[in-house]
Amino acid sequence: QVQLVESGGGSVQAGGSLRLSCTASGNIASINTMAWYRQAPGKQRESVAALTSGGSTNYADSVKGRFTISRDNAKNTVYLQMNSLKSEDTAVYYCNAQIVAGFMPLDAWGQGTLVTVSS
Repeated sequence: QVQLVESGGGSVQAGGSLRLSCTASGNIASINTMAWYRQAPGKQRESVAALTSGGSTNYADSVKGRFTISRDNAKNTVYLQMNSLKSEDTAVYYCNAQIVAGFMPLDAWGQGTLVTVSS
């Protein structure tokens, strides 16, 4: 069993900042990519940022220069620092991790945390 627990969501004014965190626990042998997705009301889920165990990053064009993904491998935790937030960033944010649990590769998901940006 693998569990991803997210925290840090909330409400913030446009131009403000939030930091999301996601910690993986359970029968984890290794973690490759950790990533953040989001889904706004009435829209499809989209990839926001991803970070491999080797340090490579990918960002959606809409968040480049504003969001930063990082991870603490010792804590099995990934972070998303969100600066200069816009109302368009309002969404439920989901943590995702590609994990090997025992001998089984898994694509694990967090429960989601709501980020609301007001203007």
